[in-house]
Amino acid sequence: MIKTLPPALFYTLVVSLGGFIFGFDASVISGAVGFIVDDFHLSSWEQGFVVSSPTLGGLLATCFAGAISDAIGRRKTLIVIAALYLVSALASAFAQSYWMLIAARFIGGMAFCSLMVAPMYIAEISLPEHRGKLVSINQLNIVLGFSVSYFTNYYLLNLAQSEAGWAQSLAINEHLWRWMLGLEIAPALCWLLLLFFIPRSPRWLLMRQQHKEAQSVAARLFSGQRIDEQLRSMRASLQHKVAPLSQRIRLLAGRRVRFVLLIGLLVAVAQQITGINVIFFYAPTIFEQSGVGTNAAFAQALWIGLVNVVFTVVAMLCIDRFGRRPLLLLGLGGIIVSMALCSWGFKQASYHIDDTKLRALQQQLPATVVSQLSPMRAHIYSDDVTFKAALTQHLGVQDARKHESVILSEAITMNATLVLLGITLFVASFALSLGPVMWVMFAEIFPNTVRAIAISAVTVVNNAVSFAVQLVFPWELSQFGAAATFAIYGIFALIALALVWRYLPETKGKSLEQLELSLRS
Repeated sequence: MIKTLPPALFYTLVVSLGGFIFGFDASVISGAVGFIVDDFHLSSWEQGFVVSSPTLGGLLATCFAGAISDAIGRRKTLIVIAALYLVSALASAFAQSYWMLIAARFIGGMAFCSLMVAPMYIAEISLPEHRGKLVSINQLNIVLGFSVSYFTNYYLLNLAQSEAGWAQSLAINEHLWRWMLGLEIAPALCWLLLLFFIPRSPRWLLMRQQHKEAQSVAARLFSGQRIDEQLRSMRASLQHKVAPLSQRIRLLAGRRVRFVLLIGLLVAVAQQITGINVIFFYAPTIFEQSGVGTNAAFAQALWIGLVNVVFTVVAMLCIDRFGRRPLLLLGLGGIIVSMALCSWGFKQASYHIDDTKLRALQQQLPATVVSQLSPMRAHIYSDDVTFKAALTQHLGVQDARKHESVILSEAITMNATLVLLGITLFVASFALSLGPVMWVMFAEIFPNTVRAIAISAVTVVNNAVSFAVQLVFPWELSQFGAAATFAIYGIFALIALALVWRYLPETKGKSLEQLELSLRS
């Protein structure tokens, strides 16, 4: 069956498997983090660092990934990245301390630079009319990875709570989070092996003056009448030799690239500052805040994963037909509305523990914990911050965190459906726009001679914003509450919408070389 696939599609599917592993690696922590917090007794900041440490690794790696991919090629860089994923998955599953886990996840985060190298490779083997769809396959694999991680987390959670003998023999209930993180070993090993079967990028080969191999790869990728056309276009945009790294950095800072660099930075910041990785990496935590309980929170995360996949497919079908700019405008508008819904839903919530609720909690919590909650019966709390502060005051930090989900599910009065609707709309809007469009535009807008360096630079900024948002979220939630936190993301989306409307050009249907000429002017 694989032999019947067009070569460019087959190579794209192989390379984009890295997107699947990224999606799995990034979001599997959403289910594991609560159990990690309990095992290692982590504070809000430590919890945030467990979640965000891979992004810090990605931030470091993307500083060098562009230069490395220019020096050794896109394919060899991807092979190194696959090895990092494999090492990280093994080390995470067997981590014996908080800092060992941080180190393991940091190593895996260094592999996150696949998000810039894979689209670069795919764009360089694609025809202009198919480039948007093919690059978007990488984004589709990312969201499939997200979705699969939610399914595996939910499945493992149910196994841990079951009486199945084989599950108990594997100690899934005792080492639940280790199984969640360790499942990544299988796809990482598979990807590492498959990468040895893809060719080197023809554009990179021409940059390295390896014309014979470039001709051979182009003959596999393009039909007879398109081979010479594509090679001529590539050669026209490349210098006869690769400029030194220092010269390419100076070019990146020059006037010729300034406008497209600002466009790249705008999209890079907008993608993360609107809160998408908070939704993906803390999904069960967010749903627990609405009082649905742990199991229901994991189940709702499944729904989010499915919506993400469906609307990413819709984006793939639309991106080359309607263009990048309309999708971004539509998606940012949807994000503004969705964050307003979430903020309003949590703003209307109230929290109260009465005798009936105490009796219900007696069936779920130790008697000593329930007795400590009795003094809270006289109060109705109007926001989650004061309610959690009262829980901490009466139960202590560890017990309050351990039993928070169960107590919230009984004490809260709010429209949880409104929050689910808001999060669903957010994920759909992101998947339709900022998710796939950013990586497509990164692969398109920069001149060939500085493309790797430029993508590396804007991806560093993207990772830096992502790291900050993930790290701060648990503290932000505890200090400002859910309503204010989601309102902040909505305000950032509104600012991004105005800037995209004002400055973003359309890039669909143009070759990389045509875009270089038009955007330079």
